[in-house]
Amino acid sequence: MGPLTGADGLARCPWAGDQPGLMRDYHDHEWGRPVHGEAAHLERLTLEAFQSGLSWSTILRKREAFREVFRGFDADTVARFDDADRARLMDDARIVRNRLKIEAAVTNARATVALREAGGLEALVLSFAPEHPPAPTDTAAVATTSPESVALSKGLKKRGFVFVGPTTMQALMEATGVFDPHLVGCFRRAG
Repeated sequence: MGPLTGADGLARCPWAGDQPGLMRDYHDHEWGRPVHGEAAHLERLTLEAFQSGLSWSTILRKREAFREVFRGFDADTVARFDDADRARLMDDARIVRNRLKIEAAVTNARATVALREAGGLEALVLSFAPEHPPAPTDTAAVATTSPESVALSKGLKKRGFVFVGPTTMQALMEATGVFDPHLVGCFRRAG
């Protein structure tokens, strides 16, 4: 399926829907645009891990609560989370309460802090940008993994990160604008 034209006359990637709402706003204003800074990258990495097995709309609806309970995704703060913090998170119905994913968020914050000496999380993610970015014309041509997402996954795992499989890393690369993920014909696609 190629881009769909909404009531506003704009063609979008089909998952964004043709009516105003959370998914369309995310598509139009955030998805595929570069993010900057450690906290922004840690947030996206954490949210992509929490999304595994769930719909992205579920995560978007809970995003503000995630930001609150994970203290703005400040790596130093999350890296210091202890058993009481983990229990607090497991009791908070406003987020996805999955013990393994909560543990992964703390582990990944610690790995993010350790990665600073090597240039940081943002630099590492960006170093895996594809030399020839994809330009899919329809959803059938959209890859769920790529050689770059496989390499990023391996690179992060080597540095102590968890819940960073190739599919999750492909989604991260799309979400953070490592390459333009919009379908050709979508009004948000650059050039």
